[in-house]
Amino acid sequence: MSGRFVRASKYRHVFGRSSRREQCYDNLRISKNAWDSNIVKANPKYVAVNWEASGGGAFAVIPLEERGKLPEQLPLFRGHTAAVLDTDFSPFNDDIIASGSDDGKVFLWKVPDGFTLFTDAEEPPDVKPVGKLSGHSRKVGHVLFNPAAENVLASSSGDYTIKLWDLEDGKAKLTLKHGDIVQSATWSANGSMLATTSRDKKLRFWDVRQEKPAHEVPGHAGAKNSRCVWLGDMDRVVTTGFSKMSERQLGLWDIRNPGKPIGGDFTILDSSSGVGMPFWDDSSHVLYIAGKGDGNIRYYEYENDKFEYLSEYKSPEPQRGLAFMPKRGVNTHDNEVMRAFKTVNDAYIEPISFIVPRRSENFQEDIYPPTTGTTPAMTSGDWFGGKTALPPKMSMEDVFEGRQPTEIAAEEAPKPTTTRSAPAPEPVPAAAPPKAAEPKVEKPEPTPAMAREMPSVKENKQSMADMASKFADKDEDLEEDDESSSSFEEVQKPVERPTKTSTTDNPTDSTPSGLPKPPANDFTGESVSSSPAATSIPVAELAKKEEPSAAPTPTPSAAAGGLRDVLQEIRGMLQTQGKQIEQLTSEVAQLKTKIGE
Repeated sequence: MSGRFVRASKYRHVFGRSSRREQCYDNLRISKNAWDSNIVKANPKYVAVNWEASGGGAFAVIPLEERGKLPEQLPLFRGHTAAVLDTDFSPFNDDIIASGSDDGKVFLWKVPDGFTLFTDAEEPPDVKPVGKLSGHSRKVGHVLFNPAAENVLASSSGDYTIKLWDLEDGKAKLTLKHGDIVQSATWSANGSMLATTSRDKKLRFWDVRQEKPAHEVPGHAGAKNSRCVWLGDMDRVVTTGFSKMSERQLGLWDIRNPGKPIGGDFTILDSSSGVGMPFWDDSSHVLYIAGKGDGNIRYYEYENDKFEYLSEYKSPEPQRGLAFMPKRGVNTHDNEVMRAFKTVNDAYIEPISFIVPRRSENFQEDIYPPTTGTTPAMTSGDWFGGKTALPPKMSMEDVFEGRQPTEIAAEEAPKPTTTRSAPAPEPVPAAAPPKAAEPKVEKPEPTPAMAREMPSVKENKQSMADMASKFADKDEDLEEDDESSSSFEEVQKPVERPTKTSTTDNPTDSTPSGLPKPPANDFTGESVSSSPAATSIPVAELAKKEEPSAAPTPTPSAAAGGLRDVLQEIRGMLQTQGKQIEQLTSEVAQLKTKIGE
């Protein structure tokens, strides 16, 4: 069976671990208001939840360590005259929280020092707001702190506006006007831009300090609410919504060119009816989408402008509200990469830990890159004055070791190679040895002095006379020789071929080092150099043929071509030699006949 390709990812096996009932925050009266908000918010110290209160609006703040069944009477955060619709913790101070209400007001609160839900008082005192912001004419459905500038808060209202508040003086400095009720809003990482979805089915990207949208494009076409979330410090925004056929959709947008979603169209998720609530983990580049009204949480890894499906946390208990805690509050010793808090049956809040399964007990640096810390990049005055900057990040290894977190410049955290040293200079081409020099070392150029000296015609004639006299001096008993004896065996080598051992005595008889030895005769086994046919080529001419081309540096192909010519010449010499040997054999036979007579 052929194997299936599996995409490599360190988050491929992330799983969601639910909590037992005794580890949840139980005995709550969660608000049943139908306004589309997340209902619950969390940070590393507290979880806040909208409360079902009579005689005005309220919300509860629960310390994370106080789990289990909570007291019947809780100290609530009261002050609004109508239901609380949304809350948000300050990213730079875990004790500061803002709330928006159906009464059109925005309140600011500070969690008291040593705050606890377990007191001896029969009726614990409620917490009062420390600041009130008035300016909206209708209900305030969402509040959202700026992630880069301290004391800057955005609030959206049923009056079709978003106001930007300077909390240092309590005034609304900027107003963003929409065509309908704002359904969701999300800040860019540097706090300079805001993306919003609206009931008029438009997606807007705001340059907030200009108080006008930089882009306004059609969003999801369905009638139900859509949500948006900014992908950290990237120029990408994700939206969730519905098609006209009520299919849940996912859209990825490039804020520089947002005419259409990246890829040309929306991605269909399923046909469920619950609004998709998106949450982004900038450290791991994982997007979590929770269905409002169902118990499932899907998560995807963002890579190459695509969302690769990882897995899904399934629960039989539906959630109406959900919040994710900032990364700096996760349990690094359990390899927890995210923690969610979901409301269950409007009665309790269940923590869900998303864990990378690893056995090592050491700090896992690859799954815990630096994350956003608690130090702002600028003050509210700087931000309203036009300054833009990313907040510094913090080391998760220090959190693991229990040390004071070290701050890391935001620009350096995602790109550690920006501080690399200058590259080494490239080698000078002249220093490299020339390639043309290699053939000279291996195959030196032959010279005419190295050419092989061939036997002269006179020497070969003398050799033939010697052979004839040899047979003339034989005894008459030669007739009785075995007839099986071949005449070729009687024609022995007239001249011995010079060997290499004689090179030192007679250099002119040696074979050039650049040429192979002449092959033996195919018929007699004699050396070509002893053949009379070899005398048909003058020594000077043969030396000339053996010389390489006039190129200054011989190449392997040129040397091969010279050898090929010599071999062809030798082959012609062998053919001529064979004919001459036949003539010699005929002459020897005639001499035998005469001797026999």
